[in-house]
Amino acid sequence: MSAQIGRCYRIVGRVQGVYFRGSARCEALRLGIRGWAQNLADGSVEVHACGAADAMLEFESWLGRGPRHAEVHHVESTEANFVPPKAFEVR
Repeated sequence: MSAQIGRCYRIVGRVQGVYFRGSARCEALRLGIRGWAQNLADGSVEVHACGAADAMLEFESWLGRGPRHAEVHHVESTEANFVPPKAFEVR
């Protein structure tokens, strides 16, 4: 089992109202990543994620594109230490 890493992402652009959080959950579950996604008041989406390094790289790449109708302008990423839930939640 590879080492688990945790990251916090803030995704900026047209990312609310385009099924971003639900799509992020599907992608995270496919990759074995735990955490959550939630909308922020400023129109961005915040994602906390924890998983294997290679899966996290793939997930971060997906966050930069998002689902079909999203327009991601940029993704801010910081290291995070947190206790993730048992799966990936939409909040």
